[in-house]
Amino acid sequence: MNKDHVDIVLAQWRKERPDINPSPMGISGRLIRAQNFFSGEMQKVFSRFGLNPGEFDVLATLLRSGQPYTLTPNQLLKALMLSSGAMTNRIDRLEVKDLVERLADPNDRRGVRVALTTKGYKLISEVITHHVEKCRQMASPLTDTEQETLAELLKKLLNQFE
Repeated sequence: MNKDHVDIVLAQWRKERPDINPSPMGISGRLIRAQNFFSGEMQKVFSRFGLNPGEFDVLATLLRSGQPYTLTPNQLLKALMLSSGAMTNRIDRLEVKDLVERLADPNDRRGVRVALTTKGYKLISEVITHHVEKCRQMASPLTDTEQETLAELLKKLLNQFE
């Protein structure tokens, strides 16, 4: 397999500090670099549809919640791990674009629910198709088995933080 940038960095550390094993830095370095590449490619998909990653997250969360594609702001906060101010800003931007609407919560007179509009449903249904295809393309150097193994290993790693 060809050497990558992280291999060069690790070799430099091994030479400069032979008393430490920099191998764990290979994992974090590659995860960070992969995240940067993946984020850039995802942004290209979202931009084609006039969205940013945060707006995509809200729309995708509403879509995957199932019919009637509506959640309370608190449910969105928990799903997206955001502050209430950040969530309000995202909802406001999406509402201006007519992609979501705020509705009275039938279970709480003081509450609201955020719902996909017809325009929002159509848009996120199209975007998610392109998003999944881009993910498939980016993972294509790996076999299906390798993809499953990588997903399981990343889940194991992330479980310690979540």
